[in-house]
Amino acid sequence: MQQILDTVTSFDGVLVLAPDASSGAPEIAWGDYFFYYAPDGRVPANVQPYGTIVTKNYPGDTESDLEAEDRWRVNIHVGRTALERLTGQGVTDPAEPDVVLPHPVYGRQGWIAVVNPGERTSAQVLDLLRDAHERAKDRVVRKLG
Repeated sequence: MQQILDTVTSFDGVLVLAPDASSGAPEIAWGDYFFYYAPDGRVPANVQPYGTIVTKNYPGDTESDLEAEDRWRVNIHVGRTALERLTGQGVTDPAEPDVVLPHPVYGRQGWIAVVNPGERTSAQVLDLLRDAHERAKDRVVRKLG
């Protein structure tokens, strides 16, 4: 996880939210990470993060078995076309580690998920986060004209 956080924090204009008890965020989000393109350092209004790291199950999102010790999941918005290209390996168990899978809840919206990225997926996850960051940046630049 630290390699991902170190890489993402090096991106130009990134905002990494890490909610805790002092943040005012709901307790369910404490210990997780949310990645935005926000060069002004403020969470953009009406924008979802382009990537997240979650360290526990959320209500309605338990299939990755994140309550087990030392399990976590990185989630990345890649878009529907890329999702189809990236997730055709035949693995369908959302708890399988080190495999790129459709997000168990948001796959239809173009999100992928990787439980405990390891040897097979770490480099790919970093590339996908970099791409997602650049797409988020491009959207902000287009919006600003």
